[in-house]
Amino acid sequence: MLATVDPHATARKSVLQRTQDPDTIATGQTGRWWKGLSAKGPKLQGGALVEALAPGLQGLHLLGKSMSNYRSFLGSKPSAQNHQPPRKPRMSTLVIGALTAISVLLGALSGGLGGALIVLALAAAATGLYVLVTGRRSWAFLPAKRKSGAIALAVSCALMIAGGLTVNPADRVELESAAAAAAAADSGPSATPTPSTPTSAGATPSSTPSPTDSGAPLDPETSAALAQGVTAVAPNTQPAFATKAVDLLALLPIKGRAPKTGYDRANFGQAWMDVDRNGCDTRNDILKRDLTDIVFANSVPCKVASGTLADPYTATTISFLRGQSTSTAVQIDHVVALSDAWQKGAQQLNEEQRTAFANDPLNLQAADGPTNMKKGDGDAATWLPPNKGYRCEYVARQISVKATYSLWVTQAEHDAMAGILADCEGQLVPTDQVAPVPATAEPAPAPAPEPAPAPAPAPEPAPAPAVVPAAPAPAPAPAPEPAPAAPAAVYFQNCTAARAAGAAPLYAGQAGYRAEMDRDKDGVACE
Repeated sequence: MLATVDPHATARKSVLQRTQDPDTIATGQTGRWWKGLSAKGPKLQGGALVEALAPGLQGLHLLGKSMSNYRSFLGSKPSAQNHQPPRKPRMSTLVIGALTAISVLLGALSGGLGGALIVLALAAAATGLYVLVTGRRSWAFLPAKRKSGAIALAVSCALMIAGGLTVNPADRVELESAAAAAAAADSGPSATPTPSTPTSAGATPSSTPSPTDSGAPLDPETSAALAQGVTAVAPNTQPAFATKAVDLLALLPIKGRAPKTGYDRANFGQAWMDVDRNGCDTRNDILKRDLTDIVFANSVPCKVASGTLADPYTATTISFLRGQSTSTAVQIDHVVALSDAWQKGAQQLNEEQRTAFANDPLNLQAADGPTNMKKGDGDAATWLPPNKGYRCEYVARQISVKATYSLWVTQAEHDAMAGILADCEGQLVPTDQVAPVPATAEPAPAPAPEPAPAPAPAPEPAPAPAVVPAAPAPAPAPAPEPAPAAPAAVYFQNCTAARAAGAAPLYAGQAGYRAEMDRDKDGVACE
């Protein structure tokens, strides 16, 4: 018996196969095939037509839905005939990116690799925080997901830790201006931050640098004097007059740097004490010594209100004006930093000796504020004045201070000092010792006068007076020899010349002393 073939079932099977064929769906030929089937194939009616078309319509629906999602995520459907270029970055992206790069470069110049990492960490933190809070894309093309912001914050923490471990502590203050620019760079996608320009060592100093790590207040209103019976005296006298720096350097011990454990500014006494009990704190004493054109704050010649500093560190002229935001333009530098001294022998000194060290004019120099901050607690191996013409005197001063307070030098520091002094072997160390006065030879005692001979007896008178011839006139006494000329007066043009000659300080009555060089009129010039 022959089986009967259902033409409707055959048509439904054919439609189902063609509508589910991936090639047919991908090329969009389903519609064209159905038109051909309608024209040539068997006519499908009623439920059979709906049943035959259902799988094809479902496939088209899924395809259209996937293409809709594709457009929403990637922007547009790729097509060989209609290719669209990628979207160009916005102007704010370029501006903020350039400012961030400049900030990182400034951080690298100021603090090396550690400085660059710190600035980069701040920029990453600002960017991550923006994405985390707003959920929007940032200038750095982070995806618009809060998870991306959290990852950026974690990366910024890692960069900050790495930078903190590698940056020099003396350079951290210098990174503030560069870091501020980086932190403000990503305040928003359309923000336009303003970069900050750090002050170079040789330029006009900033009016608002931060104080140094010494912790010393600027221009204190009151000063504390030493207690009665307490004296702040160095453990040794200063070097002998006309001592060469290279010879004294050879006598300094060479040891390794001791740990900084226990260091505190209070270990060196209260900052800027009145150790000489003249009524003025040490800072104002040094300002009076190193500034010119001084104007005092009141009738008492103590608090310096303004003046002019010929800064030896930068070879620039700085105008000083006393004030909360301007006094930092001129700072008092400890030539041998307190922290450096603590690690090289000052721990063995007593409190009075450390107080003397912190207030000794030999160890103090008025200087450009930003330059002093850049020095930090560096020694000769890590920092020297930008003014190369002052380096010999600067190193000689450090050697004199370390010899006076029984401090040592590291091998690297010794080698750096020796390298500087190689170009000025005749450099003398500054000292308060004066040249010895040569002893004057006592005059030989005059010989005792010989006794006068006894007078001869008078002759008997002659009977007739004889004519006595006139006695010849006495020969004229020889002219006295001229007295030797007085020695030429010693003259120094200024205190710098006196120090270079090794004659400073000059005392009243001593050769070379002039009242114009004695600013505080205490009888000691160039002290």
